[in-house]
Amino acid sequence: MRILILAAFCAGLPLAAAAQTYQAINRLYVIPVSGTDFEVIEDHGEGPRGMWCAAASYAHDRLGASGGARLYVKNARSPSVSVSGRTGVVFTLDETSLTVPPTRSYSVSVRTPGLNLPVGHAIEFCKDFILELNDI
Repeated sequence: MRILILAAFCAGLPLAAAAQTYQAINRLYVIPVSGTDFEVIEDHGEGPRGMWCAAASYAHDRLGASGGARLYVKNARSPSVSVSGRTGVVFTLDETSLTVPPTRSYSVSVRTPGLNLPVGHAIEFCKDFILELNDI
């Protein structure tokens, strides 16, 4: 079943993007946009924590970013730049590519360009999706 869902999702992607699509632990897909930019596709009713989790997971697993590297919202939540008819958030590891100054916040959001978190902080949101034996 999972293969059918992935095939249906990837059918809407350009061939190169489909081959490089990454699925985070929370089942959100991440699509590379450029060397340091990538888009998290909104799905499953995930909110900002889920989006940051997927972005940090991709940055760490695929781009080799350290926990101290900063992850920035480059394009806030809006129509996807890589998948027609979907909503996404473009993240980057490159502060110099931002069109607005970087900002920090006490709340977690994907609606403010320039908002940033350390990869190590954002990856902690992935723990929401890890089931422990004691949880069952």
